[in-house]
Amino acid sequence: MVRRPIDSKPVIALVVVILTVEDGQLQVLLIRRSAPPFQGVWALPGGVFGGAEALEKAAARRLVEETGLEDVYLEQLYSFSDLDPHQPAVAVTYFALVNHTQAQLQRRRRWRPAWHAVADLPQLAFNNRAVIDYALTRLRYKLEYTNAAYSLLPECFTLSELQRVYESILGRPLDKRNFRKWILARGIVLPTGGRRSEGAHRPARLYAFTSREPVVF
Repeated sequence: MVRRPIDSKPVIALVVVILTVEDGQLQVLLIRRSAPPFQGVWALPGGVFGGAEALEKAAARRLVEETGLEDVYLEQLYSFSDLDPHQPAVAVTYFALVNHTQAQLQRRRRWRPAWHAVADLPQLAFNNRAVIDYALTRLRYKLEYTNAAYSLLPECFTLSELQRVYESILGRPLDKRNFRKWILARGIVLPTGGRRSEGAHRPARLYAFTSREPVVF
């Protein structure tokens, strides 16, 4: 058991959960730590918050640093305490959704980033699993009443591609007919007039989100 000084002041940390969907799997961006504590262990991107800028701006900047992307879905998640067993700390967390085909991960040898399947996570530092679990719960809830999935898809997509994104996040298959009826009734996607060939089947109709900014329906 780690003993903490009674008069020690808590550190404020900023942590960003960056999620994507690739090959039918929900994945999260992790960084392999190159320094103690937890040297060599995977962790969520983050660090000490210095207070020189607003929290949301700091989270957006970290997102750009790690993926090269901006103007994607980014939202404050929760404030955790006791994630760090080595010192008292409050971690303010955000979660972001990005299209993996557009993300450009940093090619650094130290603090190396990589995508990991949420369903098969490695050992994590700082009790980061609790943060990821909370982000997944929030995201699944968001799918019920927002257009949050827009940030995981290209501008034009088929309804089958959209359904696979939902299935990857929810962790279960969805009935094709019911899903299409439900998503079209929400009014958040519209046909573009274009079509795309998918295998031996007839070309599928292409759709686009009515807004590529957060919308509640």
